[in-house]
Amino acid sequence: MYQYRRDRLLMLIGERYDNTRKKISDASGWSEARISQILSPTYRDGRAFSEKIARKLEADLQLASMYFDQGAAPDQASLAARALAGGQAVVVAGGADEEDERFYAIRKVKLRLSAGITGFAIEPETHDGSTISVPRGWVERNGYHPDKLVAIKVKGESMEPALYEDDVVIINTADSRPVDGVVFAVNYEGEPVVKRLARDIGEWWLTSDNPDQRKYHRKMCRGNECLIVGRVVRKESERI
Repeated sequence: MYQYRRDRLLMLIGERYDNTRKKISDASGWSEARISQILSPTYRDGRAFSEKIARKLEADLQLASMYFDQGAAPDQASLAARALAGGQAVVVAGGADEEDERFYAIRKVKLRLSAGITGFAIEPETHDGSTISVPRGWVERNGYHPDKLVAIKVKGESMEPALYEDDVVIINTADSRPVDGVVFAVNYEGEPVVKRLARDIGEWWLTSDNPDQRKYHRKMCRGNECLIVGRVVRKESERI
């Protein structure tokens, strides 16, 4: 079954993504390295393309459920289908993929905010993939609740060199307590911004890390026009 899924994925890459792993990586939100791992016949003894991985990749690529198992040998395909229908994890020949269980899938979202309103709505970031994987141990070690974590893309240059445009940051929406010197996602006059909070002369300020302070000057964070969405707890960047 593992090789069958790899063949199906290779066919998909060839037919829909110009035989380019970068394109399917962009479409799915998975890294090229992760795509290469599940395509490898030697990585994890060739068992990386597990049931869980197949179903998740299908969802992230908006494919029909069981797409990667279509046409497989009846015994394997029916086993997977029964497990899916019953909401149960399945162990196919060779054992389950333990690596996937070591990660949480955090939703990539766009924040929809209104000025002066504490709550916020989110919508999936479909253009850039729907999830980002983070180590389960990191989540549990820090006491985070995975349902309270969301990922957003950084916009603009105001936080360089700490954060660059298109970096992805993970926000803990359960933590909105202001802390001096810490980076937060903030609802500033109805717009989502990522800024470092600073305490000065008895007031909270939104500050930028960019040294061009004339262009990216600090702004007072006060009242309902400056509401903390959550603390930035992790970043994912392609910059070296």
